[in-house]
This record gives sequence, structure tokens and C-alpha cells, in this order.
Amino acid sequence: MAKISPIASKYIVHTSIKIDGMVDRPDVIGAVFGQTEGLLGNELELRELQRSGKIGRIEVNLEAKGGKTSGEIIIPSSLDKTQTAIIGAALEVIQRIGPCNSEIKVLSIEDVRITKRRFVIDRAKELLFHLTTDTLPDSQELSSEVSESVRMMEITTFGRAKLPCGPDIKESDEIIIVEGRADVLTMLRHGFKNIISMNGSSAPKELVELTKTKTTTVFVDGDRGGDLNIRELLSVAEIDFTCKAPDGKEVEELTKKEVHKCLRNKITVEQINLGNEPFKKQKFSERKDSKRAPRKEKITERKDNKRAPRKEKRSERTKKTVKIDQKHKDMFKGAVDDLIGTHAACIYDHKFELLGKVPITELNTTVKSLRNKITAVVMNGDVSQDTITSAEKANVKILIGTKVTGTSTNLTLLSEKEL
Repeated sequence: MAKISPIASKYIVHTSIKIDGMVDRPDVIGAVFGQTEGLLGNELELRELQRSGKIGRIEVNLEAKGGKTSGEIIIPSSLDKTQTAIIGAALEVIQRIGPCNSEIKVLSIEDVRITKRRFVIDRAKELLFHLTTDTLPDSQELSSEVSESVRMMEITTFGRAKLPCGPDIKESDEIIIVEGRADVLTMLRHGFKNIISMNGSSAPKELVELTKTKTTTVFVDGDRGGDLNIRELLSVAEIDFTCKAPDGKEVEELTKKEVHKCLRNKITVEQINLGNEPFKKQKFSERKDSKRAPRKEKITERKDNKRAPRKEKRSERTKKTVKIDQKHKDMFKGAVDDLIGTHAACIYDHKFELLGKVPITELNTTVKSLRNKITAVVMNGDVSQDTITSAEKANVKILIGTKVTGTSTNLTLLSEKEL
């Protein structure tokens, strides 16, 4: 017997059934096919429609209690809305199932495409947001990129040694000496045009002569090689200031903010230890001495206040679950009833308005994509630990399912019976 999947169906007929006696699912299926046979003509014969795939597999869910049976019948349809409504109305003519009286009532005809359309719209909004914020650069970014490229094209050379430098190296009263060509390009990109490179570990004669007429700052990498280059220049050239990149970093790796910070912290030649003790060691010893006293105070404060923050943290954990008032309980109970047999889930926003309905197999992906936009999820299935973990990461507050098989301190978890 052919069948259509819920994905291919356009409509789903939801009906309730009440039977004055005890019957089984095959009895209900037989009554549906038997008592509607020949009622609607050959074109709307249920058996033929199911063989051709226009009517899907008929789901029957029954519950026996107190000698009576109740439940629901769900019929997916790919017919048009008029023919689907006729099929639904035909079910209400069934008055007996087996030896028992019965009453069938059509509750609703759900348009599956509306739920899919809502999901498509929400997903399209999210994709458009990422496109405009992450992918497409704004005019300011384009201008900055073009300006940086132009500045980097301004690199030139100085003297017979052809030292890489910026365009303002001759006109400017102040110059900055760096170690290599890559450092010159970085400084040009950040807006400095009075840059010149040593182009090696020894200072060329043209560079030494240049320092005699200019206010000179040496800017080197934050390693031992940088220390040696400073000592080399101090021995042959007239240097006024020195500065270094942060420990372990090179000048070419620095951001514009880091470059400005290093240049603001430059020191005069008189402040440098001219003995055998390296430049970096002197700075490290000063830093080490200045840090010891605050560290003891920090440890003492942490020790004294260790227990209080923990208690606050525990109290915060217990407050993360939310209470549901009777109005929303009734709404969620109605959603649970509507979802029976569909293997789907309803998703609600912060105003408890329905965002849409998705198959349970796609629930974790949907919750992840709509992070911070979902408050409650009602699902026709067991609430597993994997689903709880995904919901916690997306900041969902309420999770309701057929049965709860996991635990959480952050979510309000409810089963159908608790509603």
C-alpha cells in the first residue's frame, strides 16, 4: 500500500474519536475504509487515494479507560483543500465501530505549508542578518582597506644600501628605525610614513649619518635579537629614544593600537642600562619587584571571600527554572494534544507565541539556529538528555514532552501527565 511522508503532504486532518466499548486499532481502520466505501464516488475512494499516494498512512491512537475507548485519527493528505475537507467530513458519518457506538469529530485541518513557510521566513531573516553583518563589508571598511593598500604602495628606498623606508623619511624631523622590510610595511599600513629599516643586524653608514640630523626612535621586536640591535645602534648612531614590541611579538605582528601603545612607552637613551645587563632583564626585574605585594593581597581577598560567592552561585542555579501559570499550562496541553502521532515539536518565543512546528529529527538543529529566541518547546516524544543539552545551550526555559528521561537544573521539564 502506497503512502506519503509528512514532508510531502499539504494538509493533515486531526479528528477525535469516542467509542462506547473496547476496540482495537484494526477495528477503527476497518470502519474508516468500510463505512466510507462508495460514499464519495470513485475519485475520492480512500483505498484508491492511498494506493496512488494522495492520502498517507492513517494514524490511529487509542486509549482505553473505564470500559470505553477514546483517541484520535490523523490523516495526511496531498489533495487540494476542498477535497481534504470532504474526506474529513466523511469520517464523521461513522457511527459504529465493531459492535460499539462511536462518535468521530474533526478537530482541525492543519496546513503543513504554513508551518514550513514560517520556518523559511525566520531562517531567511537570520541568513540575511549574517549576510549583512558578516559577509558584506560596509563603506568604512572598504575605505580603510583601500587606504591601507595605498599607504603600503608608498614604500621606497634610501641611500646606496637601498634601505626600505617610508615617503617622508627625508622631510620629517623625526624618524623611526625598525629591523626589516616587513616592519616598514606594517608601520606604513598603520599611518607612519617616517619609517626606515636597518635591513640587517649592522647599521649602514647612510643610516648612521641620518640619525645625526633627526630625532631618532628605535622600534625593535620583543626578543633577544631586538636587544642586540638596540645595543648595535647605540654604539654607532645617535639615538634619542628606544621602544620594544611586547615580549615574544614582532613589530610586523602588532595592531595599530599596540603600535601606538609601544611608542607612547618609549624611553630615552639615558634610561637604558649601558652595562652588560641586557635591556630586557632590567625591565623584567622592575616588573617582578612591583608585582609581589599586590599578589599577596589578592590571595588574601580570595581566601576570605571564597565561600560567599559559591552560595550565591548555587542560589542562582536554583532560580533558573521558571514557573508556568495555568493559562500557559492549558495552552501547552492543547499543543500536546495536537501533536499526538505527528512526531513533531512546537516552538514558542518569549511572548509564548508559536514560532512554528518542526519534525523532532530537526529539533536540535532548529533550536541551535534560533539561539536566544526560543522560550518553550512542546514535543511529541521523549525529552532525552541530548535534547535538554541543546535546549540549555540555546537558553530555552521550558521543555515539555511525552516523557522526561533526562535531568536539568536550568530548565523547567514537564511530561504530558504533569500538565
